[in-house]
Amino acid sequence: MKLIDIDKGRYRRHLNRVLIGCALVLAAGSLLVSQTLIALFPDPDGSHFHWNALGVLVTAAAIGLGLSKYRHHDYLTEVLYVWELKQSLNKITRKMRKLEAAAKEGDAGALLALQYSYAGSRQLWKLDDNTIIMDELNSRQAQLDKLVAQYDLTLNIDDYDEKILKRF
Repeated sequence: MKLIDIDKGRYRRHLNRVLIGCALVLAAGSLLVSQTLIALFPDPDGSHFHWNALGVLVTAAAIGLGLSKYRHHDYLTEVLYVWELKQSLNKITRKMRKLEAAAKEGDAGALLALQYSYAGSRQLWKLDDNTIIMDELNSRQAQLDKLVAQYDLTLNIDDYDEKILKRF
């Protein structure tokens, strides 16, 4: 996955609208489905937990299908990009110990994966206004830059491919 610049304002606006829309649809749809089922199949004991749970599950599945169907719509471009970036960074994070060990040995693939991870994390944290641990990221970036200079390498994050991670 390539890192691209996205408009922070548009991303935040669209993400908030999607989240609010999903919450409203979940609330209304769950009530509609569960109340319909309760009306069709009343329980003499008055316990309708299973119908309420089914209403939530059916509505959540409908929302998931709807988002899946429209995931490539222009309105969701930034939201989908950030979601995929988070998935990509999570894959790297799961291999972080092995990547850091290989990077100290001068493995170009590991160094590239770390460079991608740091650049992607920086972008993600800026989009989400999560700059609390940016100093730690800058420190790790400085360590990575020293390793890159030590092994006389040039890293281009556009060359990153997730397949690199299979070796670790």
